[in-house]
Amino acid sequence: MIRFDFTGTDPFLDKSQWDGVVRRAQAAHRAVLSGTGPGNEWLGWRRILQQPNDALLEDISAVGKEISERADVLLCIGIGGSFLGSEAIIRALSPYFRSNSSKEGVETKALEVIYAGHHLSSTYLSELLAYLEGKSVYVNVISKSGTTLEPAVAFRIIRSWMEDRFDDCERRIIATTDQSKGALRQLSEKMGYRTYIIPDDVGGRFSVLTPVGLLPIAAAGFDIRSLFYGAVAMMAELAETEGNPAIEYALRRYALHERGFTTEVLSVFEPRLAGVGAWWQQLFGESEGKEGKGLFPAVCTFSTDLHSLGQYLQAGRRNLLETFLVAEKERSTLLIPADPANLDGLNYLSGSTLSRINQAAFEGTSKAHLQGGVPIQQITLSMVNEEALGRLIYFFEHAVSVGGYLLGVNPFDQPGVEAYKMEMFGLLGKS
Repeated sequence: MIRFDFTGTDPFLDKSQWDGVVRRAQAAHRAVLSGTGPGNEWLGWRRILQQPNDALLEDISAVGKEISERADVLLCIGIGGSFLGSEAIIRALSPYFRSNSSKEGVETKALEVIYAGHHLSSTYLSELLAYLEGKSVYVNVISKSGTTLEPAVAFRIIRSWMEDRFDDCERRIIATTDQSKGALRQLSEKMGYRTYIIPDDVGGRFSVLTPVGLLPIAAAGFDIRSLFYGAVAMMAELAETEGNPAIEYALRRYALHERGFTTEVLSVFEPRLAGVGAWWQQLFGESEGKEGKGLFPAVCTFSTDLHSLGQYLQAGRRNLLETFLVAEKERSTLLIPADPANLDGLNYLSGSTLSRINQAAFEGTSKAHLQGGVPIQQITLSMVNEEALGRLIYFFEHAVSVGGYLLGVNPFDQPGVEAYKMEMFGLLGKS
């Protein structure tokens, strides 16, 4: 279901020290499995897979169905890991263009999932509220504390808007928050909101397989059980040390980091996977970017970005690693028609599928970048479905944990995130 090819990095590695790096990577892997490394109290993203809560999955699926049947829009309020995971999965599985469908003469509406509280744009929120007028809206507010500025401000405004428009507002607002403490927990108990729990031992960027991500994904109509158990299956496969692709990925990234490489570009050839890239970017950026260490994670969507960043990728500074995330099977088999005039000179492609051309673009790009001095890696999804995405989520979570330990940092904290907040709160007059 997922294939890995890391051989494109081999020409750039110093194999004279390879055995030592491999041993260190395997030791880091064992520390993840045994829970003996730094930040081990945050390994709940593994524990939830070791003891699946099927009753919780069924409950979330049922509430998701309620939302999809009663609402036109699910408004998810959160920032960082509180929205990037669900957005990545929903975007990967959804059609590019939302539309209603008719079945047996009955019009079936498609639920729209919209995000708020992930930035501070007044224009965005004003236009969003105007767009929601006249629609049936549910809200899922996601915050452990309830006091993170961006989602807290958005929720204060949206809660007031909801209370003015819906008599059953308390049913339409669902909070995903801490089990026992925090402002959002207190407010939920006061107002009678339904709640889901963010486990104490799961950090935000690792939370997509908790109610944080699962409720929006279920409401969007996707199979959260297949998603969850795809991750369970990958966890079992990655328990081994030999032939472990998560170790192979982590140790190659580390070896290149130690040779002076500073950036990893995740390049996708299917735009619907760009959201997975955004989730990956937070996961690796927050987990490894500490103490002056870590590869800077960046995302490119091809072939679009080949016409903007392609020159730099091909011939700029040779300090970057490129990982291609490829979907083997696309949804469409759209054919290129023949044109008698052939003014564009494309008749040589007549009868070819657009998917074949996209595949050729990927193969040509990877070959050219490798020849241009860029170490390349390839992760191929045989199909993009819930199970495959669940597997991919766990693969990256395990790999970044191993990579953090290799770098000598705690991959589960993010102390640098607080720096901008302190400066911002000072400017706003918060004591």
